[in-house]
Amino acid sequence: MESSSTATARHTCLKLEIPSTDPLFVKGTWFDTHFHLSVTDGLRAWLCNATEEEVQERAAQWDQPVAEYIELAERYLGFQQPCTVYRFVDAGDDHKRLSWTFEREGTKLEWRWKFQPSYDSRKITAGILDFLMDANINLSMLIRRILQEEVVRKTQSFEKLKLEAEKCLEQSERFTNEKMEFESEIYAKFLGVLNSKKAKLRELRDQLSKQEIAGKASVDEEESTDKTESYHSGSNAEESEEEAEKNITSSSKDIPAGRDRGRKRATRK
Repeated sequence: MESSSTATARHTCLKLEIPSTDPLFVKGTWFDTHFHLSVTDGLRAWLCNATEEEVQERAAQWDQPVAEYIELAERYLGFQQPCTVYRFVDAGDDHKRLSWTFEREGTKLEWRWKFQPSYDSRKITAGILDFLMDANINLSMLIRRILQEEVVRKTQSFEKLKLEAEKCLEQSERFTNEKMEFESEIYAKFLGVLNSKKAKLRELRDQLSKQEIAGKASVDEEESTDKTESYHSGSNAEESEEEAEKNITSSSKDIPAGRDRGRKRATRK
């Protein structure tokens, strides 16, 4: 029975700081149905062995199951709670009384346990110090193991990230090369199309120039033809006018000659 209780024991050690007093170290050994407490100020030590009957009686007074009572006591004596008032006062005959307050359903309550002086304070104090040293060593080992695991995890994560970064870099380089090849191919096709369009435009421009030259030549030829015709028509008109004038002149010359002849005939008669 005792071995099974020892196997399920839990240990705590609290540095209890109470105003106007020196710090106290409270070591607790917790079982399912009872617990043991030892307190030292570095010179003297006190003990409290809460039996199963006492724990059951206290739990019944507070209408609590034994397991809940022990769990609550372990919470307040394993870690100093910020809103709790702790006291460690004289109880007569070198006895001490440890008390702490807590709230339950809005009501402030207080638990108290009586401690008797230890007959071997040096042994109790040494045991508490050994426990603290062992706990410190175990804590250091735990921290070291956690740090090592963290370092291993970080290293693995770094290697994984490095591998992914290399893959991303390789993929980026491949994408860049593919992009350059694609752009070169597109540019080459575009230049080919552009050059063909330019050649077609030059051809159309040459044809348009030839058509314009041919159009101008035909227009010039028509204008020269019109000028030639107008010149010939003008010449003919002038010739006809000259002939008309000549005819009029000749007729006017003929008319006076006849008159003279008539006059001459008349004189003759």
